[in-house]
Parts: sequence; C-alpha cells; structure tokens
Amino acid sequence: MDNSELTPVINIGLNTGRANFNYGMAELAALSTANNMNVVERIDQSLPKPIAATYFGTGKVEELRDIVVETGAEIVVANDELTPSQIRNLEKVVKVPVMDRTGLILAIFANRAQSREAKLQVQLAKLQYQMPRLHTAANQSLDQQTGTSAGGGFTNRGAGEAQIELSRRTVQRQINHVRHELKEVNRSAEVKRQQREKGHLPNVALIGYTNAGKSTIMNELIKRFGMNDDKQVMVKNMLFATLDTSVRQLQFEDAKKLLLSDTVGFVSQLPTTLVEAFKSTLYEAANADLLVQIVDYSSNDRANMMTTTEKTLREIGVPDLPMLTVFNKADLTDSEYPTQAGDQLVISANDDASIDLLVDAIKKKVFKNFVTATFLIPFDKGDVVSYLNEHASVLNTDYKAEGTEMTAEVTDIDFQRFQKYYVSSEA
Repeated sequence: MDNSELTPVINIGLNTGRANFNYGMAELAALSTANNMNVVERIDQSLPKPIAATYFGTGKVEELRDIVVETGAEIVVANDELTPSQIRNLEKVVKVPVMDRTGLILAIFANRAQSREAKLQVQLAKLQYQMPRLHTAANQSLDQQTGTSAGGGFTNRGAGEAQIELSRRTVQRQINHVRHELKEVNRSAEVKRQQREKGHLPNVALIGYTNAGKSTIMNELIKRFGMNDDKQVMVKNMLFATLDTSVRQLQFEDAKKLLLSDTVGFVSQLPTTLVEAFKSTLYEAANADLLVQIVDYSSNDRANMMTTTEKTLREIGVPDLPMLTVFNKADLTDSEYPTQAGDQLVISANDDASIDLLVDAIKKKVFKNFVTATFLIPFDKGDVVSYLNEHASVLNTDYKAEGTEMTAEVTDIDFQRFQKYYVSSEA
C-alpha cells in the first residue's frame, strides 16, 4: 500500500521532561502506520504539564491548525490520553478529528481482532474507554438538536443530563453483556488449558514488545519440532499483527515435549482498559514454567522495550518466573551471533545455529528436573515400555530374563509413577 492510499495524519506530543519522550513519539508513528495512516508532520511542545483545556498552549494550537491546512492532514493523533474537553476544544480549532493514543491503540486492536475472545476483549475495552466520554457526546448531540451551547439554560441542562444518564445505562448494560460472554468464552478456554495441563508438559511462553520477532521464532520451532507443521502462526512486519495467544506442542529428537505459546505483543502506555481486558489472553504467560523475552536487538530503543515488557508483566500480575532474554534480529547489526552469556542470548530467527542455541537453552531450563534412571519392566507390562518409548528419551534398551531393562530420561512425575520398576539411577 503506497502513501497515497493512507490517511494523512499529524502526530503531536507534549514533552514534560520525560527521558523517553522521543522513543514514545517514534512508537506513536509506528502505531499510526499500523493503523493505515501516513504521518505527514510531527509537532512537539515542551511544557511542565498539559494545558487543561487544549493540551497544547494557545499559540501551538494555532500553529497546528495552520499545518493541518498546509499538509491536508485529515486527523491529529496525540501521544497521550486526552480528556473529552481537550479533544473537543482542539477539534474546534483545527477543524479535523483528534484521536488520542488510547483511541489509536483501540482502533488497531479492533481491526486486528480475529477470534471471538479477542473481539469481545476489544469491545469491552472500547466501552470502558467511552464511558467517561459520554458527557461530551451527549452535549454535542444536544447542541446539534437545539442549536445552543451545552450550558444554554436549565431546560437544556436537564435534557442533557437525562440523555447522558440514558447513554450511561445503555453502555453499562453492554459492558455487563460483553463481560458475561467473555466469561463463557474463558470457561471454554479454561477447559482446554486444563486438558493440556493434565499432560504435565512444561509451558514456555514467548513474550516481548510487539514486532520483536516472537511469531517468526515460534514458526521456526514449529517447522522443526511441531507435531503438525502446518499449524504456523501469522507473521507480519507491523505492530500488533495478531492479538490471539497461539499454543503449539513441540517434540524434540530425544522425545521430550513442551507447550510453546506466542502471546500478544506489548507496547508502552498500553491503555489500562486493554491490559485488564487481555489478562485472560495472557494467561499462558502468567502460568508458564519459563518466559522467553524476545527483544529487537537492532533497535536503539531496546532498553525501553524491555522496560515496557517488564512493566506490563507486573500490571497483569505475572509472578517472578524464570526467564531467558533473547536478543533477536542480530543479523541486522554488526554483532556476532549466536552467542550466550548466562540467561541472555543473541540470535537471528532466520539462522539455524541460533535456533539450535535457543532450543538448548530452553531445554536446560525446563527439563532440569528430569531424572536419568534404569527400569526393569516385566514382559507383561508392554504398555509401560510403549509409554517410555513415546514419552521419554530412551538411552538404552536391553532384554533380561526378568523383563525389558530400559535406561531413560524421564520427568520427576513419571519417575514416581514407574518407581516400582526402578533398579538404578544414572543421575
């Protein structure tokens, strides 16, 4: 899609002295692009705090109005969450719609949602975002009907208040309805999760900033170790390409298995309503045995991205879980790869040796409780032999007069399960 097909927009931001202001503005530009917008101009102002009525100062708002006319911009996008009055007052001057950062992210999420769960989560977040803004909407509607200002007189104020209350009740009913539907969807998802957990398979969750390469890494692992190699996840070079958590089962050459999940990407200043709505989607991260944080190594903002990820994990209540930090896209830098220092890896998702190093690091973390043991299994217990051949890494098989002797790496759960056949341990 060329720029002529995109909506021309102006990004505006208020620099109140935050150290990461330019990072936030660059992120706003990327979010705008993800929403099929073409950023034709960026306007900043340095102030200790936003102007209560118009966000920017009066002179800067007038400058913004002139630049809107000059550039033909159709929307102004602010880097902060604006109050309803700030949006209304800015629109009166610049004569085009004004969208704040929260509204932009909600629009992207609404366009990306595919599953019923994601659509409901976005709908809930949008309704919660709209609730405090009903006063503005009701007054604007009343102005149009009466041709007077919102504060024109007692009768109008009463009509406005009645309309606001009616709208508020309507939105609250919608919120309650969506929450009920989400509970039903979550109940079904919980059954599937419980079925997976019955298999006692370790759960590894890929987390990180959106567009860091999580889905690409997941697809490489699925291609090599997936149970069904056709179950790849979508990859697209844009923020929030997918909102759904994908879970796949992997089996390695030594028969060890795990569940791998690719979670929705994070972004700074993620609206509170979305964080709350997507808690269920991020269940896989909260209940993982290992988190693998994917970081774009080629980005100068990677430190901010890592801070964003860790902050979001705290917000959604993810406990202090074991984590590997994987610096991806090293092929776009001059750095040597693949390398590992402790729990930090530098890799490229498109490099076989990098994937080998990542798999080895993951396996050392999640399979550290495996036990290497020798079992002597009676010949009439062929089901146990079959189970170990399918679910364990069998190192040696020998046939004795008393039965089948097998040396294998097994989970501590399976070790307890077959302990009556245990004859010696190699660990």
